[in-house]
Amino acid sequence: MKHTPQTKRVNRREFLQTSVKLSATALIATFGIHKMHGSATSPAKSVAIESVTLNNGVKMPILGFGTLYLTGSVGEKCVSDAIALGYRLIDTATIYNNEEAVGAGIKRSGIAREKLFVTSKVWVDDSGYEKTKKAFETSLNKLGLDYLDLYLIHRPRGDVKGSWRAMEELYLEGRIKAIGVSNFEPHQLNEILETCSIKPAVNQIETHAFFQQPDAHQYLKQHDIKLEAWSPFAQGRNGMFTNEVLASIGKKHKKTNAQISLRWHYQRGIIAIPRTSDKAHMAENLNIFDFELDRDEMAMISKLDLHTTQFPEWD
Repeated sequence: MKHTPQTKRVNRREFLQTSVKLSATALIATFGIHKMHGSATSPAKSVAIESVTLNNGVKMPILGFGTLYLTGSVGEKCVSDAIALGYRLIDTATIYNNEEAVGAGIKRSGIAREKLFVTSKVWVDDSGYEKTKKAFETSLNKLGLDYLDLYLIHRPRGDVKGSWRAMEELYLEGRIKAIGVSNFEPHQLNEILETCSIKPAVNQIETHAFFQQPDAHQYLKQHDIKLEAWSPFAQGRNGMFTNEVLASIGKKHKKTNAQISLRWHYQRGIIAIPRTSDKAHMAENLNIFDFELDRDEMAMISKLDLHTTQFPEWD
């Protein structure tokens, strides 16, 4: 999905009336609220993140780092910082215009390539067999990598079947470890499933407390396709970081709204890729594996569902 910064985003430090400044050129939004209720202590470096197993046997971290709007030297530093803290799943896309920065951040981190899980996506303008093949090579070159762990069709537009055929070939050649889609609804996924040789492993869609998509989640479970949530904080929209329900649960566990939200994703088996340019927030987002939401708390969060997208301008 093509993302635009048209709608105001909530910044966790702005909520606390601190002095963080955002880079207008980088279009960076940082998320969450430090110590809004209880402590949000940073985890030790190189936190171990659990993995899920995709339908082809490939292991994918259940929590990763999103890079939308993180470009240039800022993007490079953010990716390097995230890896230093323990993130191993790094998500980018052609349309983000930051694959070079992401690649530079990976190189700067000094981590061995095989320890990372790198995702990119083919954009609508590059749909079709030949264009997808070319776009893939361009992404690899910009990232400075020899292969991708996951390659997605970013939106269900254009020649999807041609793109999928190209991706299947790249997968069989070992140049992509897993292939999938993004922003596909069940009927659009069905069109791929009816003709594909290789089933999609992932569908990356909008999923957060205010748009929970239980039907889509159930459909994906039935077809053994993992749900990955882009913008798991809804970019702070609808008062995500000040929501009283999340805050009350957070107070009990001494966690922030952001951490409660990510734990909710985790307990539903949903892969999440929060994005922030603040290293302290990166650490905070990793600190979700030392507590558990009980059944009543999960039910409280389920009632926050508004059953509609929070990004109508991107539809």
